[in-house]
Amino acid sequence: MNDILSVLIFFPLIAGILGLVVKEGSIRTYGISVAAVEFLLSLWMWFQFDPTDGGMQLVKRISVVPDFGISYYIGVDGISLFIVIMATLMTLIGIIALSVKEDIKNMILTLLFLEVAMVGVFVSLDAVIFYLFWEFSLVPMLYIIGAWGGEKRLYAAVKFFLYTFAGSLVMLVGMLYVAYAYHRMTGIWSFALTDWYTMLLPLSEQKWLFWAFFLGFAIKVPMFPFHTWLPYAHGQAPTVGSVILAAVLLKMGTYGFVRFSLPMFPDASVMYIIPVAILSLIMIVYTAMVAYAQKDMKQVVAYSSISHMGVIMLGIFAMNAEGISGSVFFMLSHGIVSGALFLLVGVIYDRRHTKMISDFGGLASVMPNYALIFGVMLMASVGLPLTMGFVGEYLSLAGFFKISPAMTAIGGTSIILGAVYMLSLYKRSFFGPVTHAANKTLTDLDAKELTALVPLVAIVIWLGVYPRPILGPIDTSVKALTVLMHEKAKTPEAKATIILSKSTKEAQ
Repeated sequence: MNDILSVLIFFPLIAGILGLVVKEGSIRTYGISVAAVEFLLSLWMWFQFDPTDGGMQLVKRISVVPDFGISYYIGVDGISLFIVIMATLMTLIGIIALSVKEDIKNMILTLLFLEVAMVGVFVSLDAVIFYLFWEFSLVPMLYIIGAWGGEKRLYAAVKFFLYTFAGSLVMLVGMLYVAYAYHRMTGIWSFALTDWYTMLLPLSEQKWLFWAFFLGFAIKVPMFPFHTWLPYAHGQAPTVGSVILAAVLLKMGTYGFVRFSLPMFPDASVMYIIPVAILSLIMIVYTAMVAYAQKDMKQVVAYSSISHMGVIMLGIFAMNAEGISGSVFFMLSHGIVSGALFLLVGVIYDRRHTKMISDFGGLASVMPNYALIFGVMLMASVGLPLTMGFVGEYLSLAGFFKISPAMTAIGGTSIILGAVYMLSLYKRSFFGPVTHAANKTLTDLDAKELTALVPLVAIVIWLGVYPRPILGPIDTSVKALTVLMHEKAKTPEAKATIILSKSTKEAQ
């Protein structure tokens, strides 16, 4: 059934349009039902997926503008498969835990439209279709922040939009040039990524194209020094906006590097490993220190998110299967863990209408279930072994160790620094006496909140203990990617840097 990906894309769109006639009192049930069906469809996609095949599967290709080679071209491999599933899961969790009181109908419909864009980005194999979904994702998030955010929501929404849109325009120029280069070499217009992968661009063109795509993806990640929009967006966004932003939208940037930059510009990617790694290390160390200095609980999680994205970037530019597979797995764990942490901050904000750490203390004695789940997610965030956060972080750093042990040692401080600021947050908020009278009457997690959070806890522990069901298909596709990069690489430096695993060499 090759139409499963099309169903995944357009089902939330149709449901969102039909939702316009649903009554306000029934919209939450409607939204949860739609998101649940979408999640089950994504699991059905996984059921049809062959984990031993590293290529694109469930492919659908329909010519749209034949004269320019634009087509509705979609498919998934092990790299994109689980990111799609995570997007559908976190949308479902976000709607279940939704605490917005005003205009809830528009919020739920907006989340369904955003889900269309998210799924579309991760299954698109045509650059034009990818770009359309990429840009469309800005609109629902702009609306979520601007309509339901805090006091400075308009500033945060506009800054988010301008940063990401500006980077996207530069990326578009790069895409158009790649299509022109393909036409120059073959006489055929095509925007299909699988066609672009067959093209060998000279290093002089690879270098500037790498930075054109880099700008679009780096702003989305967000990498230093383009990260300043994210703390504002998280700080002003409603809880569900922060959950989706951290869990899924940031992964569009790191996914873009894996899907576009590495296979299309392997020589340039190797050439610029060190500059990218330096920016990533600044992300890791600088934002971790900024996180420790925060007085707002949500800002601690926001800066923590940026720091961990730096580790993902190191894994991607390790240029070997170990690092890239680890980074893709870390995208998933970061999405689950950071999404859960933002949900947990939202839980306490709904009760106390404050996110300031100084307003809490002794919460463990008042809200034991809340404290337990927060503690589990905190430990996953700092990379405790037997949690999902450890697997991806370890593999990402282990992969980059082959590039630079010294830089990896600096990147490894993310674990130490993460433990410092997260445990400090936990100590000040959950331990000690209850110093504020308002905290003594707080209620523990209710059924709705437990329904949203308990599955995430189960996933974090399950994939921390036994990551093979997810890591296996990812690794198979990543090894196919490294083979492609190795075959296309022309410079001796790139050939030596792009290390093929033993099993990959045997397969050749």
